[in-house]
Amino acid sequence: MPELPEVETVRRGLEPALQGARIDRVEQRRPDLRFPLPEQFGERLQGRTITSLGRRAKYLLADLDDGMTLIMHLGMSGSFRVERDTSGATTPGVFHHERSAAAVHDHIVFHLSNGFTVTYNDPRRFGFMDLVARADLAEHASFKGLGMEPLGNELSGDSLAALLKGRKTPLKAALLDQGLVAGLGNIYVCEALNMARLSPKRIAGTLARKSGAATAASVRLADDIKAVLKDAIRAGGSSLRDHKLTDGSLGYFQHHFRVYDREGEPCPTPGCGGIVKRIVQSGRSTFYCPKCQK
Repeated sequence: MPELPEVETVRRGLEPALQGARIDRVEQRRPDLRFPLPEQFGERLQGRTITSLGRRAKYLLADLDDGMTLIMHLGMSGSFRVERDTSGATTPGVFHHERSAAAVHDHIVFHLSNGFTVTYNDPRRFGFMDLVARADLAEHASFKGLGMEPLGNELSGDSLAALLKGRKTPLKAALLDQGLVAGLGNIYVCEALNMARLSPKRIAGTLARKSGAATAASVRLADDIKAVLKDAIRAGGSSLRDHKLTDGSLGYFQHHFRVYDREGEPCPTPGCGGIVKRIVQSGRSTFYCPKCQK
């Protein structure tokens, strides 16, 4: 499933086409994706202007001029194709990789007032779309209980320590808890923990003092979480499996992974000399260096 940097990359790719555009027509080619689409989905969107395009955790949020918000989630294999109505089915991008061309997987097509067509393609149909009043967004099932955004000012050594205080779970498991920090996934948690030289097996609560104040480790980890995510966004995301940018090109962050999927390779930490190891935690692969991550 695409992680936060991939979703943010898609948001930035969609923004020039969607933001400020009026939805002139919606082709709804099936009644459902992962879940049934809202009643009169296309009719309710037609004529609406997209005032802004945002992101919350791994969800895309298109605010509409009538106070509603279109929620979009990519699922396992969802992607958006951006095309110009006036120039045929062309997909910009120097490094182009062909996606599914089967029309049966083009489930939702947005025809916009600025000449763009945005098509949602999803072979596995694990993604979904929903419409909800912006004022009620926080109470929506997908957002209720979500933790802080890792790229916002809210995440700091102090706030991370406060979240982790007293927790007996492994540090990696705590960071993957969406109720604590929203949007962090397996890949970038492995990367951030290596940068911060912290073991994924370490007890999460040890990153806070007895008073709940930040430790040097919690400050370092908060900074490295932000750094890893920002680096991935600049590189275009990880592009693992089905993920591609909206212009059809692949991201390149997978070429810069420090430890993820690098079992048996040297640790990238200068002067470490350790070897990346793979273990399984809660059914998921964890990659780390036992020598420098304590």
